[in-house]
Amino acid sequence: MELTAYPANRFNTFYANIYGERWPKLREALLAPTTPVALATGLEKTYYLDEASVIATTLLPVHPGDSVLDMCAAPGGKSLLLAQALRGSGSLVCNDRSSQRRQRLRKVIEEHLSEELRKIITFTSHDATRWGLYEQSAYDAILLDAPCSSERHVLQNPKFLSQWSPSRTKRLALQQFAMLAAALEAVKPGGYILYSTCSISPLENEEVIAKLEKKRKGRYEESPLESTFAEARSYGNIILPDTAQGRGPLYFCLLRRIV
Repeated sequence: MELTAYPANRFNTFYANIYGERWPKLREALLAPTTPVALATGLEKTYYLDEASVIATTLLPVHPGDSVLDMCAAPGGKSLLLAQALRGSGSLVCNDRSSQRRQRLRKVIEEHLSEELRKIITFTSHDATRWGLYEQSAYDAILLDAPCSSERHVLQNPKFLSQWSPSRTKRLALQQFAMLAAALEAVKPGGYILYSTCSISPLENEEVIAKLEKKRKGRYEESPLESTFAEARSYGNIILPDTAQGRGPLYFCLLRRIV
């Protein structure tokens, strides 16, 4: 019993040190059920997605005729939003390295989008951290919804919670930075990247952007965003379920490549 409780205690201590007196209320909100919203307009079949994800994804400037990359696309809800914005014109690349997740992604796209919206979509299986080996300066807009700690799921799953350690968020932050640096190479000058995670760890959120600022300074600029339920961070914004009535968590930051 003590062995399984120990990671849970470390988890609580780690996030209590970040969020202080707010942590008990935030933890309670993370354990509560979510209330997704229905994406029905223009779809063949209703799809449900956390409203925070809808809010963030629609902040990425996407217009008919654009070349768009969804860098870590599975399970596909955000890809549906991007496809709707393109309206069957331009191109949408939906990437996921995992064959299992990619199969689920294909199913979501096929079941929810009309042929008119699907015809511009291609699926790839690249390692997102090495995208510069495949394409450079190729996209008008990139969504990087990076793999993250997903603390809501960790808290709600005793197995995941028993396996948790602080090294997890540190390891993921390294991968996320590599993906973001690759996205910066893949987007066209003047194009946009929306970086997002469903993590509440600053290491995986604003500190990833801070690292990019240090290592790629002058190559991009942050585009200020104002959004419903969002709380400003040193870089970007976050929607947290304790103040956003169950929405989120969802961190997002919009970047525009300069050179």
